[in-house]
Amino acid sequence: MANSKSAEKRIRQAEKRRASNRFHRSRMRTAVRQLRQLIDAGQGEEARAALSSTLGLVAATARKGVIHRNAAARTQSRLTRAVNKLG
Repeated sequence: MANSKSAEKRIRQAEKRRASNRFHRSRMRTAVRQLRQLIDAGQGEEARAALSSTLGLVAATARKGVIHRNAAARTQSRLTRAVNKLG
């Protein structure tokens, strides 16, 4: 339990930040999962169409500090390589 006004405020701020981070991380993971499903199904055209929006979501999540920028770059690289491999 918080013992001071500033500690109570920090708890409130942390809750807001946690909710925001969870929203952005979940949104990104859903987009990545959907793109991977398209790749696994071999749907090249649909995967190419979904790639740019997914890469944008991953980059935005990294910009907000929810995930590390190197993790975002690694994810983007792997997704791009997988889509390019479809032909």
